[in-house]
Amino acid sequence: MSDSPAPLADPHIAFDPAEGRRDIVVLGSTGSIGTQAIDLVLRNPGRFRVTALSAAGGRAGLLAEQAHRLRVRTVAVARQDAVPALRAALAERYGSEPLPEILAGPDAAAQLAASDCHTVLNGITGSIGLAPTLAALEAGRTLALANKESLIVGGPLVKAVAKPGQIIPVDSEHAALFQALAAGTRADVRKLVVTASGGPFRGRTRAELAGVTREDALAHPTWAMGPVITVNSATLVNKGLEVIEAHLLYDIPFERIEVVVHPQSYVHSMVEFTDGSTLAQATPPDMRGPIAIGLGWPERVPDAAPAFDWSQASTWEFFPLDTEAFPSVDLARHVGGLGGTAPAVFNAANEECVDAFLAGQLPFTGIMDTVTEVVAEHGTPASGTPLTVADVLEAETWARARARELAAKAAGTTLEVRA
Repeated sequence: MSDSPAPLADPHIAFDPAEGRRDIVVLGSTGSIGTQAIDLVLRNPGRFRVTALSAAGGRAGLLAEQAHRLRVRTVAVARQDAVPALRAALAERYGSEPLPEILAGPDAAAQLAASDCHTVLNGITGSIGLAPTLAALEAGRTLALANKESLIVGGPLVKAVAKPGQIIPVDSEHAALFQALAAGTRADVRKLVVTASGGPFRGRTRAELAGVTREDALAHPTWAMGPVITVNSATLVNKGLEVIEAHLLYDIPFERIEVVVHPQSYVHSMVEFTDGSTLAQATPPDMRGPIAIGLGWPERVPDAAPAFDWSQASTWEFFPLDTEAFPSVDLARHVGGLGGTAPAVFNAANEECVDAFLAGQLPFTGIMDTVTEVVAEHGTPASGTPLTVADVLEAETWARARARELAAKAAGTTLEVRA
């Protein structure tokens, strides 16, 4: 193990804690991660300063409010048609003051990611976050990574440009592993244990999952998230993606990454060491803690998130994963082992199938059935050929089109079942 490559995320890398206030670029500022990061920054003005913001463009008012409150230099939107609404919203808040610079278009977030700053927080959702991830790494920025798709679809591309320890993960599970790994060397690690809440359907058999509704799937018992991420939690696709991400971040073989179900979501993940001890990172469910690790490491941010009241009794449960009812984790291990464009195909097909389920075109179990079929049709990537961004985009385009074809073919009977 000691001869394997250095991990992308390494808590042992020396960061300078006395470097003063850090300049931060927040990508995806109007989403859940972005808004919580901004809350953390505003509560810690002596530690952090946001210099630029990016968003898709659909929430111009909120983006303008953030820009004005943070006094950023630059604001970016992915959609060119969002500029007039953004400019009007900025003018309303700034009055006679000069407006910040506005960037627009699909490359705008990547431009910000390469701008002058200490840390880039990539809170963009989806594989469109790959280009900003690569831009930040190539520019030498510390990358606080909440966009797991960057690693899933472009793992080899990210590993080719990232320096050891340049990435600090912001997902709650990977931030937990990051912190627990600080307690030992890589040679001490026996396995990583990724926890899963189990979603709203924990304990149900595959047969019992066939008739669940959109509303059932969106009723997550622990976290409040967007619809796609919430359905991914219900299918446990999110855990499959996190297994691939853990493999890439920490350079631990897939067979030594385990998933266990922990309904309370208090323990965010664990590391088992070779001496038999296990270190667990635990907090009440709140993403501001992982965000604070991403922005402040190796220093901790006081009161970033709530702590447990240890004077109150509580029960923490752990269960094995039912791989028959939830085959997504095993499929993710498979595509992760294949490498190349296989993970991109898995991710893109899943996103299309989730959309089809939410639109009533696929039953819940049809999501993973269809993704499995698309992955099988894609086949085994050619070995020895370096992966390119063009390869990833081409594979994603094919996977999305094929997933839509299969979902459309199933739509007639599915709509009758769900009516």
